[in-house]
Order: sequence, then C-alpha cells, then structure tokens
Amino acid sequence: MNDRRFLLFGIPLLAALELVPRGGYRQPLGWHWLVDYGVALLFTSTLWLGNRWLWQRRLRRWPLPAATARRLWWLAAGGVAYTVAVSLVLAGLLAALQGYRLYPAAELREISLNLISTFIVLLLYESRHLFVQWEANQRRADQLAQAATQAQLDALAQQLDPHFLFNSLNTLAALIEPGNEPAQHYVEGLADVYRYVLLSRERPTVPLAEELAFVQTYVALQKVRFRDNVQVSYELADAALARRVAPLSVQVLVENALKHNEASRARPLHLRLVADAASLRVENTWQPRPTGLAPGTGTGLANVRQRYALLGASQPVRVQQAAGIFAVTLPLLPPA
Repeated sequence: MNDRRFLLFGIPLLAALELVPRGGYRQPLGWHWLVDYGVALLFTSTLWLGNRWLWQRRLRRWPLPAATARRLWWLAAGGVAYTVAVSLVLAGLLAALQGYRLYPAAELREISLNLISTFIVLLLYESRHLFVQWEANQRRADQLAQAATQAQLDALAQQLDPHFLFNSLNTLAALIEPGNEPAQHYVEGLADVYRYVLLSRERPTVPLAEELAFVQTYVALQKVRFRDNVQVSYELADAALARRVAPLSVQVLVENALKHNEASRARPLHLRLVADAASLRVENTWQPRPTGLAPGTGTGLANVRQRYALLGASQPVRVQQAAGIFAVTLPLLPPA
C-alpha cells in the first residue's frame, strides 16, 4: 500500500491540529511555538508510524474480508497499548530533559488526546483499505460478467445450439433398439453432459459434489473409448463436497489429461482426484503423447486460472510437475 502522501501531509497536519486542545495557538508564533510544534511532531510521528506498523502486521495476518472484525479488535487493543506506552515513555524523557515532574491528571489528558490521534490514523488506513477492496471487487465482478458474456458469444458463434443438440440426443435415445443397452447408456450419458453444460453456464460457481457427478459421467463416456487404458480414482473428504468450484473447471483438467497423455494397454493413464476442505487436486501420470501430434496451447488451463482469479479465490491455481506426475490444484470456494 503506497501511503507516501499520508505520511508527508498527514503527520505535519495532525501534529498542527494537536496543538489546538493543548493551547498551542494562544501564544504568538515564535520560539516557544516551534518547540511545542516540535514536541507534537515527535509524538505524532512516533504514534503514526508505530500504529501503521501494527496495522500492516494485522492486515498481513488477516487479509480476508471475513476476518475484518477480528483484525479491528486486535488493532484497537494493540493501538491502545502502544499509544499508552509511547505516551508515558516520551513524556518521561521530556520531563527528565527539561527537569519537571509528571502529574497523573495531566498525563491522563495527554494519553486521551493521543488515543484520539491513534484512532484517526487507524481509521484512515482501514477506510482506505476497505475502499480499495471494494473497488477491486467491483472490477472483478465486471470482468467476470464480461468473461461469461464473451464465453456465451463464442459458444453461440462456434457451436450448434446446445438446446437443439440436447433434444436431438434424447430423440436418438428413443430411436435406439431397446436391446442395445450400451448404446442407450452412452447416449443418455451424453445427454446428461449437455444438460449440465446448459444448467451451469448461467452460474459463476457450482457445488463440488455437482461438478464431480458431472465429471464421473464424462469419465464414463471416455472409458467407452479408452476402456481400461484409463484408470480414475477419487479420494474426497465429506467436508469438501459442499464447497464450490467454477463450473466445468474440474472437467477441463480431466480432459487435458486425456488429451495430452498416452493411454494404452502398455502404458495406462492413471488419474487421481483428491479433495479436502480447502482444495481439489487433479493429478495424472505424466506420459506425453508421441512427438508429431499437435502440442497443447495451454488455453484451457489459462482460462481456469483467470476464472478463479476473477472469483476472488483465496489461493491461486497451482500447477506442479515432478516425479512423473502432473498435478493441478484448484482452491475450493466457500459455500453459497
């Protein structure tokens, strides 16, 4: 946070304002006034910079909006303790230098005035931080709306009407002979896939349980083609299922694994989906297809990263490749 203007203009101005309740303007400008202003500047600078440090430390520890109340309580307690300690120490040093005694009533009044300055400083920083957060949230919401609109326009420009295709699949399922159960199941699964696409494209997030049910249907369709050459396992904590993800984001990761890796009887492809309360990890054995095939563009993964950034995820999408494993970790979003 760039607060250079706060420091350059705020400290001298607040020091000047502090002279008003202390009677600093009842005497003409001169040597005594400069001494009083210098003392006020010393107190203001020490209190401002110290409370600024406290605010930055609390903000780094509790940056999320949900932790605002906790951060404010700790700031209030820390600000009061720091202000009282600094007021007593500086007053004691000045008294020792000038050779006068400290009086409890006068020091209590000074501490009260310094506490007002402390809360003004903390209010300035916290208000500015909340305003910056509000602006960032507004920009993210606008960008997310634009991205969703653009995605729908691209889909309309490049693909058949999904409703037409969905209805055609249902018609095809009715035309298949009743005894051909594999074909029936395949067409019904394909219709389920398009049903999910239609229902989810209007929603920014979906429950993880819903997305995983769709992924299992998608994997079942792919296994008709790959058979046992693709092995998929799931390790899902119950606490994760109520969390939310961007729709189709998990499916994109599974699709990328199938698209860019060899899956054969000699080298079966193993996929593993692991979820806890904070994240979902999709990993696969790293066995790129033979050279000569078109390389991946990285567009799908880049889109997933962008969508989670626009949704304000607490952690970025992480990509790792080591020891023959390629893995992508998605942060899970809070329940609606």
